[in-house]
Amino acid sequence: MANDNQPRYQKMYAETVVPAMQEKFGYKNKMQMPKLDKVVINMGVGESTGNSKLAQSAADDLTLIAGQKAVVTRAKKSIAGFKVREEMPLGAKVTLRGAQMYEFLDRLVTIALPRVRDFRGLNPKSFDGRGNFAMGIKEHIVFPEINYDKVEAIWGMDVIVCTTAETDDEARELLRAFNFPFPQEKEKAA
Repeated sequence: MANDNQPRYQKMYAETVVPAMQEKFGYKNKMQMPKLDKVVINMGVGESTGNSKLAQSAADDLTLIAGQKAVVTRAKKSIAGFKVREEMPLGAKVTLRGAQMYEFLDRLVTIALPRVRDFRGLNPKSFDGRGNFAMGIKEHIVFPEINYDKVEAIWGMDVIVCTTAETDDEARELLRAFNFPFPQEKEKAA
């Protein structure tokens, strides 16, 4: 029984990604298949030490981008050198799972990344050794949900894609199957 409201990337995982990964890595069991676990989006707002309302503004923008309410992150302890006091708002974050995660990744890959200036592809070395991929976006205004005229400031954001893959190679192939724009690896000369 197919769900008509299923996100496009979720359908793509079942229909094209799973068979391609099984063919490449020879998984015997369906449960061995690496899959996307969660996506964590983080915005650090350093200027919020002078104006605490900026962190809430960043959380509002992040809520628009992610489609899920973002939480304001606060300082755990005081650091005098950075003029940070304990519990001071410093940024915003949101964790996406399930359908919202697939919707966000679809918009990230098909709409936002092509709008990034001087974009030459994602760094294929930005994996952590356990199959998780991290990337940074310098301007949050590349997402179509953000109205450029109403933006108070332009913030960068970190996007971490967590997978159940055992190795970086499996995770790289999984994300490549989801059309993540990694540059093509050059054939090594013998």
